[in-house]
Amino acid sequence: MLQHRKEIFTYACAMELPLDHLRTLAAVVDAGTLERAAAALGVTPSAVSQRIRAIEQRVGRIVLRRSKPVRPTEAGEALVQLARKLALLEHDALAALGESGEGDAAPHVPLAVNADSLITWFLPALAAVTARVPATFELHREDQERTAQLLQAGTVMAAVTAQREPVPGCVASPLGRMRYVPVAERSFAGRWFPHGPTAAALEAAPIVDFDAHDTLQARFAERRGATARAPRHIISASAEFAQAVRMGLGWGMLLPGQFEAGVADGSLVVLADDTIEVPLWWQRWNLASPLLDLVTEAVADAARASDAIA
Repeated sequence: MLQHRKEIFTYACAMELPLDHLRTLAAVVDAGTLERAAAALGVTPSAVSQRIRAIEQRVGRIVLRRSKPVRPTEAGEALVQLARKLALLEHDALAALGESGEGDAAPHVPLAVNADSLITWFLPALAAVTARVPATFELHREDQERTAQLLQAGTVMAAVTAQREPVPGCVASPLGRMRYVPVAERSFAGRWFPHGPTAAALEAAPIVDFDAHDTLQARFAERRGATARAPRHIISASAEFAQAVRMGLGWGMLLPGQFEAGVADGSLVVLADDTIEVPLWWQRWNLASPLLDLVTEAVADAARASDAIA
């Protein structure tokens, strides 16, 4: 499939598609409907529809699934990626020529990041970038195991991911490891772990998972011999996840900065010294782009400065 996507991308470049048509396709995917895209572009929905049909006639493929919201087809994903790359290169070229003024639209940078990075260390990187250039960001929050899929689809220009192998057309650099510690509220630990986190206790004690794909708690339990899955709460927000653990709904794997105060005042206990480490990588489009270079540098600096990254 990846080879097929590459062929579509190369074919689209050779077709010399009008830039405004490609921008329109990306706008429709971002907006979710033709009507909202038309409003954002300042044109009529009919004009948007005509441009999409013109693209499909030019490449000989359907590029949008008319669902709600609309979704790009495989061919559409390749063209959206092309549109975003052209927009980035256009911005960099104008900046190099000194022709980007205050009235010009700020470059828009879509990124994918996992929730724990977002809440602990990632935002200072964006602040560092906006202090130097008038960029705007669109953050797609996704599990670190799946952020690379958004990069591959052309939805984002770069991603914090657990995937070391570069997505085709991208380069990867290490950010470090997020270290998770097993923590429980003191009375919860006294009730469920009177003899520590034994296999039997870990099979019975309720856990807090971030979402259906969260395996951190299960990995810790399996490492200690548990074979059955314990009852679990699903709390799909990082701050609320930590709060649920602090309130005693269940035990969970927390990051540095989320539990030390509770351990100090006696309300929380660390269940064991062993931790779960999740390596993180920064993947970005393999383009010579000063803007992406700046974002990459800021992200690396923020990761190095964070207590959540080892």
